[in-house]
Amino acid sequence: MRRLRRAALALVLAGLSALAVACVVYPPAYVWRVLVWADADADDHTRFAMRAVAPAPGARPLPRRPQPDAVAAAWTAAGGEAPMEAALERLGTQAFLVLREGEVIHESYANGASRDSWVTSFSVAKSMLSALVGIALAEGKLHGLDDPVTRYLPELAARDPRFDAITLRHLVDMASGLRYAEFPFLHGDDAKTYYHPDLRRLALQETEVEGPPGQRFHYNNYHPLLLGMVLERATGIPVAKYLQDRLWQPGGMVGAASWSLDHEGGFEKMESGINARAEDFARFGWLMLEGGRGSDGRQVVPAAWVEDSTRPRAVPADYYAGAPAMAAGQRFYTAFWWGLQRDGGERDFAARGNHGQLVFVSPRNRVVIVRHGWRYGLPPTEWLDRAQRIADHLGPLK
Repeated sequence: MRRLRRAALALVLAGLSALAVACVVYPPAYVWRVLVWADADADDHTRFAMRAVAPAPGARPLPRRPQPDAVAAAWTAAGGEAPMEAALERLGTQAFLVLREGEVIHESYANGASRDSWVTSFSVAKSMLSALVGIALAEGKLHGLDDPVTRYLPELAARDPRFDAITLRHLVDMASGLRYAEFPFLHGDDAKTYYHPDLRRLALQETEVEGPPGQRFHYNNYHPLLLGMVLERATGIPVAKYLQDRLWQPGGMVGAASWSLDHEGGFEKMESGINARAEDFARFGWLMLEGGRGSDGRQVVPAAWVEDSTRPRAVPADYYAGAPAMAAGQRFYTAFWWGLQRDGGERDFAARGNHGQLVFVSPRNRVVIVRHGWRYGLPPTEWLDRAQRIADHLGPLK
């Protein structure tokens, strides 16, 4: 018994020592968040500080034209279990919306969510950031995608001159050559870019150039952090304010929203953390399907940017070598959008996030599908593939 007590005490002391060392290496707030909050959670908008995003004054909800039988049949044809509502709830879904021709033909909420609930974006936020980049380019706030990032963040070049070769295009396409390791634990970049209480400092001082830019796709959360700082400096306002003034309100979003921050009054969690009603995520998808035009016909996102940011680029033969899900050749990633090529040069595209968050856009079928959830429920790429099958079964209105 005495030996067991000694062993237990040794383990406790070792744990406390490791914790003390971790708090010397990392900010205590970061260590606490990783240990206590653990994995990213759909309730994280209640934990982080946030910056408010006001809705469009006088905006109206999307028109409703329920077609329950058509959507249920499409769900089943796409491989979903019947009944659809019960299956969605079992899969951890919070919200599931289907738009066709700009009308909501299906909406359902489960697992404690409702029409007025906030759902969080996770990496869907990256696609909204992409739209902001396109707007800033059209406004002349950014000079061009081929600008080196050091034009806006010269501190990077002072630390390592190789940053001069990295352009805004490399960042938005996830092909910068920057080092990114998802694990282990506190040392992993996934944890750092999600939980660090000073994301500006993290991205400016801890990013490392590992290889030449433009050669390999590597999903890397430092890219949106750096682009967020570029936007912040180029526009002179917080990124959430730019989202509100240039996209949220001109796009006719009906609900208040927020962007989670790394600390109170701090920097937007650029890789994630836009929190809003599911309907407004659907409205964003429809705006993109309409070539960047809002429901009132106003051009919100430049049409040229919508086209350029959602089509495949010419890339080296081994560009997707580190991304097995892209190996089939029909998938692509451009400007923070995931794409699915179709025959004849057509394509679908989607914003995707952790736990199966999805804004899927099918121009061919004039369909947008939005899914938010507490957990994936299906393999990570299955929501994207299933959404495409649902859209194909529904097809455009005749």
